[in-house]
Amino acid sequence: MNTDKQRKINLQHYLDNSATTRVSGTVSAKVSEMMTESFGNPSSLHSLGIKAENELEKSRGIIADELGVSENEVFFTSGGTEANNLAVFGVTEWLKKRGNKIVTTAVEHSSVMEAMARLEEKGFEITYIKPDESGHFSAEQFENAIDEKTILVSVMYVNNEVGTILPIDKIKKIIDRKKSPAVLHSDCVQAFGKIPVKPKKLGLDIATVSGHKVHAPKGVGAIYIKKGLHPKPLLYGGEQEKKLRPGTEALPLIAGLGQAVSELEIGKNYDYIKSLNAYAKEKLGEIDGISFNSPEDALPYIINFSVDGIRSETMLHFLAQREVYVSSGSACAKGKPSHVLSAMGLNQKRADSALRVSFSKENTEEDIDALVEGVKEGLSSLARRK
Repeated sequence: MNTDKQRKINLQHYLDNSATTRVSGTVSAKVSEMMTESFGNPSSLHSLGIKAENELEKSRGIIADELGVSENEVFFTSGGTEANNLAVFGVTEWLKKRGNKIVTTAVEHSSVMEAMARLEEKGFEITYIKPDESGHFSAEQFENAIDEKTILVSVMYVNNEVGTILPIDKIKKIIDRKKSPAVLHSDCVQAFGKIPVKPKKLGLDIATVSGHKVHAPKGVGAIYIKKGLHPKPLLYGGEQEKKLRPGTEALPLIAGLGQAVSELEIGKNYDYIKSLNAYAKEKLGEIDGISFNSPEDALPYIINFSVDGIRSETMLHFLAQREVYVSSGSACAKGKPSHVLSAMGLNQKRADSALRVSFSKENTEEDIDALVEGVKEGLSSLARRK
């Protein structure tokens, strides 16, 4: 039997792609090749080292091309969390003499939110901009928050729980108009590979991406840093990545990321996922007790909805027993209450019953049918909260 078909059978109805995606067969083969054949250290001067370095730079070039930036502006990390920490702590350490204010949102990924909490402990002033009940933000909110003391604006491109697309393309103009020294960083982890992410067109100074959201391995990511910026590194001890991220590069994972990015078909996949999203909303919308939490114009790869009266964890495990796999929110939160839904002003009962469905190009209407049937069965057999 074909390996990819066998994997699909084993996965059954996997609808948790915003948590992680399945590594493709070609990516897996590339990773294996780099571990068993091209296994040299990219810093070594012999032929195996040079071959490894060529593979490293090939992957850097692929990612730079996808982002529309120069190769010398792309650096590899262990993933989105490290990249976000490098952006937040690196910029604030670099620019702390020019101000102590940071502007972000109340719906950022935990790798940004917890970094902000640490900076607050150090005396930085953090402004958290909240969405409205539909999950939307306005440019005016950022206009009112950014000033001449702001040294960092960190705003995600796509929210990982509800799929809101944030107005990052308008923020750089605000920074310039306010004559602020602020660096604009965006966590693009949920956007990258799904919609075009072009930092220069969006006005971004720093952008972060992750491999395992685009069918590459876990443990690898990348950060774009505009030429001329000098954030301080988190680590010290080597010449790799221009000393910004020292340590021997995880070349098998990096090569896997390059392979995955080379296979992206953003436009084709977007249209397909949009049709799946519409089908899912139609079928779920026919069920009494379902409320959608994602805005109408959210990224179609994510649907967040609540099942009236049934806790998220209860329904999640009920579905998993039927081999339908969804999330109760961000995988990094590990079941904790959603700060995103709270920031949107949803009541606790609705927030506590929220589920996130997230698609990839591998999903089909059959997966959605299984989800809908499972939710219906859950509503009829599980005890409801009052």
